Order: sequence, then C-alpha cells, then structure tokens
Amino acid sequence: MIDRRPYNREYRGRFAPSPTGPLHFGSLVTALASYLDARARGGTWLVRIEDLDPLRESPAATEQILTSLTAHGLTSDEPVRFQAHCHERYLQIIDRLIQQGRAYRCICSRKQLQASQGRHPNKCRETAVNVSDRPYAVRFALEDENSVWQDQLLGEQHQQVHAGTDDPVIRRKEGFYAYQLAVVADDIDQQITHVVRGSDLLDMTAQQCQIYRALDAEAPAWLHIPVILNERGQKLSKQNHAPALNDLRPADNLLSALEALAQDVFGLTKGDSVADTLKTATARWQPSRIHLTAR
Repeated sequence: MIDRRPYNREYRGRFAPSPTGPLHFGSLVTALASYLDARARGGTWLVRIEDLDPLRESPAATEQILTSLTAHGLTSDEPVRFQAHCHERYLQIIDRLIQQGRAYRCICSRKQLQASQGRHPNKCRETAVNVSDRPYAVRFALEDENSVWQDQLLGEQHQQVHAGTDDPVIRRKEGFYAYQLAVVADDIDQQITHVVRGSDLLDMTAQQCQIYRALDAEAPAWLHIPVILNERGQKLSKQNHAPALNDLRPADNLLSALEALAQDVFGLTKGDSVADTLKTATARWQPSRIHLTAR
C-alpha cells in the first residue's frame, strides 16, 4: 500500500511535457501517474510546458497538449508555467554558476569530444577560453562522485559521475537553454518535492542532484516508471510517430493508462465519467504495483 504519512515538506508534483507534438498514450501514462501520486498524498499538482527548443516545437502543440490534459481531467492546480518565459532567470543562474566555478564556457565541437573520448581538447574547463567571436556552449562542472539515491519504485540507485567527460550542457551553442538546467531551476522555483517521470530519464538524475546542490537546494523524491513501448519495442514517443490521443474517449484512455500502470481497475468501465474514474483511481493508487520492466 502507499505510504500516506505526512512528509516534512508539503507535496508538490508536476507534469512537464515538451510541445513537440500532441499528447500520446505514453505521455498520458506519465501524466496520470504523477497526478495520482499527488492527489493520493493530498498534494499540489502542476503542469509546466518545457518549450526550450523553438526549432523542434510545433506552434499548435502546446494548445493540443493542454486541451488533451483538460479532456482527461488532468488540470493544473496553479497557472501553467512556460519555460520560454523564464530565460532571464536561467541566464542569472548560469552567470552565478560560472562565477562560482561550477560552470564554464566550452568551444569544443561534438566531433572533437567524440574523438577524444569526452575530454575537452581546448581545455575549456581548466582555462577561460576566448569566446569573443566563436560559438560556445555552457557546461555544468560536475564533480567525480558515486551518486546514491533512493527511487520510490526502483529502490536504491547508484550512478558513477565523471567530472569533465560527463559535464552536461546547460546552454547550447545556438543560445537555447538546456533541459538539465531548466528542469532543476523550475523545480526549485516551483518548490517541487516529488517527481514522477519515465525511466528513460533515470540516467540524468545524478547530474541533476549535483546541480541542485550547486544551487543550495534539496533534490525532490524520485519515482521513475517504465516507459511505454510500441509494437516494435521502441519507446512510445513523438519521434517514433506515436499517434495522438483521441480526446473524445478520455475515460477509455484513462482506463488503459491505469492498466498500463498495473493499478486496480476492478469495477471501472469505459462508460464511467472522467471524474469518477480519477476519484476511484486516486483512492486505489499503489505505485508499488507498477511493473519494474518496460511494458
């Protein structure tokens, strides 16, 4: 059963899709899991649009995503946040990290890094490189660490982090802010205490924990759920042409998502209202039932 004891911090969770296409079934499963986890603990649930890459985003995708979430009864408890509106804060954080020696400007190309096994041929981390007329990325300066954290589904996790070779980009050469910075910055700003997300993001956790520490913040509790696969064994995603949800069948979609999460659906039918389905699912929510292998 779910542990419903009070936490030291008021529960605040979120669902943060990228607007590169309409909501698909895999995204619904993640959104529903995060929503139920928040509701079952009497917490707050937020929606954040991670619109960091205008080259990949569809102008209509944001509206489609929010429309689908509303159709499925998954509405944010606070105004939806758009990362495209947060650039000034990201820049301030990057400037702070550079001043503290926790980030650096990098002129190395991807080809150069691959040829030198991730090491920086231009010594970007060790010296202040001249970037006056050259495109450059900004990278977070990781510390060597055997990172250990407790995942609420997967249990104790270990991940080795290598300074230099694993340093993540936090601002791209094109000038766009990167996911690794923005997700941490916004989770801190929105006081997110619990993150439910796909296991495809598991490998990023140790790096993000170091960014939290560099920003003097506490990392959230993590719960990584299996990703949904298509018939070819690929992650169900927009890149793999996952079909958009049919918003005219929200109760049916929610029932299928609950089954994908291995939840108790006894007595629930496709004819139930969205509100009734969510109410029953919240009362029965048991993350421990979720299968530990991808479906």
